[in-house]
Amino acid sequence: MKAVIFNGSGTPLRVAEFQKPRPQKDQVQIQIKAAALNHRDLWIMEEQSAGSRPEGTILGSDGVGTITDVGEDADPLLVGAEVIINPSLEWGLNPVVQGDAFKILGFPDNGTFAEFICISRKYVFEVPEAFSPEECSAIPLSGLTAYRALFSKARLRSKEKVLIAGIGGGVALWALTFAASYGARVFVTSGSTEKIQRAVALGAEGGFNYKDPNWAAEASRVAGGGFDIILDSAGGDQFSKFIEMALPGGRIVNFGRTAGNITNISTRLLYSKQLSIFGSTMGTRDEFLSMLDFVESRKLRPVIDSIYPIDEVMLAIERMKSGQQFGKIVIRIK
Repeated sequence: MKAVIFNGSGTPLRVAEFQKPRPQKDQVQIQIKAAALNHRDLWIMEEQSAGSRPEGTILGSDGVGTITDVGEDADPLLVGAEVIINPSLEWGLNPVVQGDAFKILGFPDNGTFAEFICISRKYVFEVPEAFSPEECSAIPLSGLTAYRALFSKARLRSKEKVLIAGIGGGVALWALTFAASYGARVFVTSGSTEKIQRAVALGAEGGFNYKDPNWAAEASRVAGGGFDIILDSAGGDQFSKFIEMALPGGRIVNFGRTAGNITNISTRLLYSKQLSIFGSTMGTRDEFLSMLDFVESRKLRPVIDSIYPIDEVMLAIERMKSGQQFGKIVIRIK
């Protein structure tokens, strides 16, 4: 089968033939139709070794396709079903935090950038109705991350003011879509005026260019004093501004580190405002199911930036590296 193979940091991905997997006990074999990129793929390419597999590892966390075979203990009637994959593997029994066995599909296990994948049946679910394969592939990792951050961690309530930092990526756009559909007042930040304008067209009330040195003060003024919830995927020095911008009792959720480690937090503001800071990543099986139901019942659609054939995966990677994308970058497999 054709697959996108990772052979260690500093090397480009390569598209090559790879042995087609066969389903083991409790597994299903899925012929992948579409997959989607995540920043996680970039981190792996930059930071990880090839691991113990001399043949390399297939990247990719998001995927949708058709079940073509099943292993022992899996229902043969599943063959032919159109399914979406939950990439949050082996979460464990505690919904508050993942267990020691937790991992994300696509590394170290082989992922979705291939014509076929085998995975336990407990991680596959019926695709949302009336979604294309490309749209389905844009849901799993980013949708789950946004859903847990907004609802499980920050416990969003209708009419609350939400600031989403760094609009344009998949998680941030799902968070905008979820929060707006739930009746929140949503604001965004970006270094691009065009991205802010597109976010407003999707339901944001306003936006602020973080390249403006006075953006934080202006954001707080426009929002009437600050925000109930702030979602951040970058960390870094700007995080200290969120402490100042959060309303008393506010909740700040971080799920990424693109700007590095967090520094210079005002401890006095943290305790005097009685703020809550949450770290979050991925989510549980129940959250994945709830997220899918939320998407389907409210007829929400993902924002897709671009679609590339599997042979052009490095062009897709370069698109993500550029930071110019607005929405999910999808890889069409079949």
